[in-house]
Amino acid sequence: MVFKRRVRVYAVDQTQALAREIHFRPELFNYHNAGVDTQQIEGRDNLWFAGFKVNKAPELTRRDIVSFLGASYFHAVDDTYQYGLSARGLAIDTFTDKLEEFPDFVAFWFETPKASDTTFTVYALLDGPSATGAYRFVIHCEPQRVVMDIEKHIHARSDIKQLGISPMTSMFSCGTNERRMCDTIHPQIHDSDRLAMWRGNGEWVCRPLNNPQKLQFNAYQDEDPKGFGLLQLDHNFDNYQDVIGWYNQRPSLWVEPVGPWGKGSVNLLEIPTTGETLDNIVCFWQPAEPIKAGNEYSFRYRLFWSGEPPVSSPLALVKATRTGMGGFPEGVGPR
Repeated sequence: MVFKRRVRVYAVDQTQALAREIHFRPELFNYHNAGVDTQQIEGRDNLWFAGFKVNKAPELTRRDIVSFLGASYFHAVDDTYQYGLSARGLAIDTFTDKLEEFPDFVAFWFETPKASDTTFTVYALLDGPSATGAYRFVIHCEPQRVVMDIEKHIHARSDIKQLGISPMTSMFSCGTNERRMCDTIHPQIHDSDRLAMWRGNGEWVCRPLNNPQKLQFNAYQDEDPKGFGLLQLDHNFDNYQDVIGWYNQRPSLWVEPVGPWGKGSVNLLEIPTTGETLDNIVCFWQPAEPIKAGNEYSFRYRLFWSGEPPVSSPLALVKATRTGMGGFPEGVGPR
């Protein structure tokens, strides 16, 4: 109904350097309590996988910690086991005069981990009209966070106006600094509350997120950035009072480039929204170098899915963001 792109899945035999395709079969799944009539799918040869998720021992049946599903979207959890914002394999023309393009992960290859392993490796093939790519994800399932080492090689099939590296997608409906667009009983609703950047020159920049009245786009120029991410820094339940969304448990996502990325910009797109069901925040790195058809581009980086980013400014931490008049009593303006 929703995910209509077929995804092929392979198991890699490292000893024989072979890959064996895993075909969809109903008996691979447990459908109890799902209301699925398995007789309707038995014997059908046109059913495929839509993606995959990874479960963590010892609670293998209900503790999924990593999920790849839909286009090139994927996300992970920290020790709260609560999903939040998503990452993407690639973003193309997110904010240009062209329609945004969403390339797909069309195939995955899994190295078989041992029962005691906390790290596993996944290879992925990305395919789209303007670009194709080969990816390697080395995923570390640590006690309090998930860390992904990512290496990707992109081949441009055509000129691309805006190529987004390490894109992430989140939601900000309302917070301490913005409630104009938010009709809710809850004090705050957001997956992330700010963009943080550790620039190549060592400067720290913190930009609170916003639910704007109209589409808003900002580009923060940089060279060889040390890191950036969309953070959820307020983990106090009282500031959300939401037992459905559990926004106080949503993880932050921090990008740490590996090796020089050269000149470019951290781009932030904020889209007006009146609710919490649609992601309206997009962030990615855009290389300054024009993307030309026939060229190849390689990037390495590390993603940290955790309640707090792995690094922080030595100067100060953000407590909250407030906007409005100040310096004189309410109703009494400056003379």
